[in-house]
Amino acid sequence: MRGEITKRQKELLQIVYDSIKNEGYPPTFDELKIALKIKSNQAILDHLVALEKKDFIKREEGSARGIKIMPLGYKILCKDSLAPVLGTTYAGSLAESIELVGEFHQISSEVQRFSQEVFIIKISGDSMINAGINEGDFLLAQSDKEFKSGDIVIAQIPNGTTVKRFISDDTPPYIYLKPENPNYKIIQFTHEMTLQAKIIGKWIDSKIIPLVQGRFL
Repeated sequence: MRGEITKRQKELLQIVYDSIKNEGYPPTFDELKIALKIKSNQAILDHLVALEKKDFIKREEGSARGIKIMPLGYKILCKDSLAPVLGTTYAGSLAESIELVGEFHQISSEVQRFSQEVFIIKISGDSMINAGINEGDFLLAQSDKEFKSGDIVIAQIPNGTTVKRFISDDTPPYIYLKPENPNYKIIQFTHEMTLQAKIIGKWIDSKIIPLVQGRFL
């Protein structure tokens, strides 16, 4: 049942946590077999499937290390969340999509109330300076599927990713991405674009600085 965990499943989950925290990535099947002293791939798979059904983890098919610990998983281990640090995304000119760089930071329990995954990105560019987002800042983002007008978001557009304010209005240009620097133009939203995550905080010296009325003070 959801929320329940066996001793063996919890042991496996702890191994996954320790690997992510200490090595920067989840363990492979072979590493899990060695750590648990199990010879069968199927036994490991059965445990992982059970953990995923109970919402303790999420698996990425086709990836040897594709295991993510979900909020319930951290809760059952009594551990702070581990947020992956992703590559640079742009608040200004655009770059390639952000990617995992193999580094994780512990995030205090205050963000465990978020039901979706959280991660950290580094900012390059100055198009969001009037929202308190500057070159070199590390921002805490939450993967999400629902966004409201005024959210600061990470958007995937045809030539890369960018951080902007999402605006949905009743008057033209209706739906667009708004920079917080008058030197930059708005980006009209099209069917080729997707919103990937919303910014929920700034990461400074292992502390989270929250947004206040949509800006960092």
